Amino acid sequence: QVQLVESGGGLVQAGGSLRLSCAASGSSFNRNAMAWYRQAPGKRRELVAGITSGGNTNYADSVKGRFTISRDNTKNTVYLQMNSLKPEDTAVYYCNTAGGIWYPLRSWGQGTQVTVSS
Repeated sequence: QVQLVESGGGLVQAGGSLRLSCAASGSSFNRNAMAWYRQAPGKRRELVAGITSGGNTNYADSVKGRFTISRDNTKNTVYLQMNSLKPEDTAVYYCNTAGGIWYPLRSWGQGTQVTVSS
């Protein structure tokens, strides 16, 4: 059973940066596409960014040019570098393995809270 542990969230002022990490257990990490999702209060969980096993990336329009997803297969870890943060980026951020059209495949972890103050 793959376990996903997110970390790196916190409180930051608008315009600031954070780097999220997601450590995944299991030997198949490097064969899986991975993605970051977020859920703001009262809203549906949405895709933020995804990365294929080959390193191709995909971003939500709202974060293009500000966020960068990357992965380190030697550490079974996927990262989300978030720059120029905005108050509307405030949410709980989750990672997951991803299937077609970035559909999340595993049970959700606890996520990591990101709060951006104006």
